[in-house]
Amino acid sequence: MAVGLVGVVLPVLPGLVLVWGAGLWWVIADGGGVGRWIVLALMTALFVIGALTKYILPARATAGRGVPWPSLAIGLACAIVGFFVIPVIGLLIGGVLGVYVAELVRLGDHRTAAATTWAAIVAFGVGVLVELFAGVAMAAVWAVGELVF
Repeated sequence: MAVGLVGVVLPVLPGLVLVWGAGLWWVIADGGGVGRWIVLALMTALFVIGALTKYILPARATAGRGVPWPSLAIGLACAIVGFFVIPVIGLLIGGVLGVYVAELVRLGDHRTAAATTWAAIVAFGVGVLVELFAGVAMAAVWAVGELVF
C-alpha cells in the first residue's frame, strides 16, 4: 500500500490501483471472510470515487479558467515525451511546457498563457491531492479492517 501511495505522488506508478490491489491480495491471501470482503468493498468504493473525482474536479477547474481540452491533451503528450527525455521530472516539465506553448499559440499573449497554464497546474495539483486523499482513506479502511478482522 505504501508503494501505491508513493505512486500517487510520483506519477510513474498507478497509485490507487496498487493500493486497491494490495487490499485484494490481503483478502484473497488470508482466505477471505465476510468482514474482509466488506473492507474490500469499501476500498473499491473509495477507489471509484477517488478515480472519478481526480478527473472531474480538475476538468471543471480548467474549463472555468478557459483552458480547453486540446491544450491539456498537448500538455499530456509533451509530458509523456518529457518523461522519456528527462526521466521522472521530465513528465512535469514537459507537461507544463506543452500546456504553456499550446496556450501561447492559442492566445498569442504571454501573460494570459501563463495564467491559464498556472490554472492547469493548480488543477493537476487538486487532482493529485484528491487521489492522495482517496489512497490514504483506502489504506485507513484496510488498517481498521486488519485490526478488526
